[in-house]
Amino acid sequence: MKITSRAFEKNAKGWIKFVPESADDVWHAYNLIAVDDEVECATMRKLKNEHAGELRESSSKVVKLTLRVRCEDVEYDAEGATIRVKGQNKTECEEVKLNAYHTLEIGIGRAVKIEKTAWDSVDVGRLEEAADPSATADLAAVLIVDGLANVVLVGATQTIVKGKIEASMPRKRGMALMGYEKAETKFFSNVASVVERHVDFDRVKCLVIAGPGFTKDTFTDFLKLEAVRKNWKTLQTNFSRVIKAHASSAYVHSLSEVLENPTVRALISDTKAASEVKALDDFFEMLANDPARAFYGPAHVMAAHELNAIDKLLITDTVFRTRNVAQRKMWVRVTEEVTKSGGIVHIFSSAHASGEQLEQITGAAAILRFPLPDLADAELPAL
Repeated sequence: MKITSRAFEKNAKGWIKFVPESADDVWHAYNLIAVDDEVECATMRKLKNEHAGELRESSSKVVKLTLRVRCEDVEYDAEGATIRVKGQNKTECEEVKLNAYHTLEIGIGRAVKIEKTAWDSVDVGRLEEAADPSATADLAAVLIVDGLANVVLVGATQTIVKGKIEASMPRKRGMALMGYEKAETKFFSNVASVVERHVDFDRVKCLVIAGPGFTKDTFTDFLKLEAVRKNWKTLQTNFSRVIKAHASSAYVHSLSEVLENPTVRALISDTKAASEVKALDDFFEMLANDPARAFYGPAHVMAAHELNAIDKLLITDTVFRTRNVAQRKMWVRVTEEVTKSGGIVHIFSSAHASGEQLEQITGAAAILRFPLPDLADAELPAL
């Protein structure tokens, strides 16, 4: 994210201007924009022109404007890496009436200004993360079995499927074997083409080819030969960064297994995605072995916090996107207090496989400093 100017302090009113430079930056912007924030950027507006005459006719034209709207709703489009911010216009201009509704579209390369009445610690932390040049796509993966492959990029904040390749494969026995080999070659060629288009070895640390059987091995050999045949220099140079790993399927949810692979984890050990997976592994291990030190659910996590018992807090960014201002402030306070008491806070991206896992157990969990068996078995009222 390229921050061009800013004027704010934590817990005070202020603004920031920036240009999203990647899909991760757009995701950060989506998490920054909240209801009642004022958002400003260039936009297109369709205006009607009416001409009086014997026959009244109307025409329209599209003009480019810079408008500021007070956000009432914000939507994220993962496929197009864009955000739509709907609200009332707060810019005085001839083309658009004051308080008329308009929708701004924010995407990669489009400058935007966000103004808030108060920048809390979660917002400030997200900006610091977004401005970190190391927070780029860390890993590329091909999840593959016979007739199905998903080519995926794992960024600092989200998992992006760049291509899903499917093919009908003949059986491997009898006279059908020759047909199978032909179909497999075509299938592998299609997968390799997606890899060539979307995997940038200047950005990713490694390319993992994963699956449940031997297809991953056969495809890895094919890819190596294809790099020579097509004179694909970047792959030839970086083939040492192509590794194989086991996964139970070729579907995207199996990506969490890939991230748990020791070889993969060693290569991306300093990335946000790896730290999230490690924290979640630690939580589930504690839940299995010492459940009185592993709590999940807002009520139990909050109760543990009141006893200053949290060593690691695991929470998804969805929790902070609530429209309930009091609830957001509550969770911001908890993250600040856990950090001040020497604990560690992991804010998971809900667009990552690990974040999706955490969402399945309410989006909030904690590893405790000491066991609280009585509290673990207690039925607490929902927050």
